[in-house]
Amino acid sequence: MRIVDILRSKGSSVATVTETTTVTALLAELAEHNIGAAVVIGPEGLVGVVSERDVVRRLHEQGPDLLHRPVGQIMSSTVVTCRPADPVEVLAELMTHNRVRHIPVLDDGRLVGIVSLGDVVKNHIEELAAERRQLQAYITQGG
Repeated sequence: MRIVDILRSKGSSVATVTETTTVTALLAELAEHNIGAAVVIGPEGLVGVVSERDVVRRLHEQGPDLLHRPVGQIMSSTVVTCRPADPVEVLAELMTHNRVRHIPVLDDGRLVGIVSLGDVVKNHIEELAAERRQLQAYITQGG
């Protein structure tokens, strides 16, 4: 299975914010879409990813004034990306190795989606269920 298959199933919409978006506005965006991260877009395109985790950690360090600061101050600017044609297994390895839960999907440098750890797990569960059904059918039919 490839990343494009996950995007086909879940959709390709991506919540984006700018570096100057306030943390409060970011939180409203995350809550509105019931998501855990947003892609940060600058004049040249993708510049970072910011997650609920980023907010919580910085809020603990910096206090409530953080809510009025720009997302650019707390985002992860080292962004791991993947391509639509990449296998899901490669994405799982990237997430594990880089300790990230959200990976933007780029096609020729253009943002075409985002895949979360939850999407990867859901895909894996669906593949296991399909394999189980096939094995049960094989056993029931007598091989």
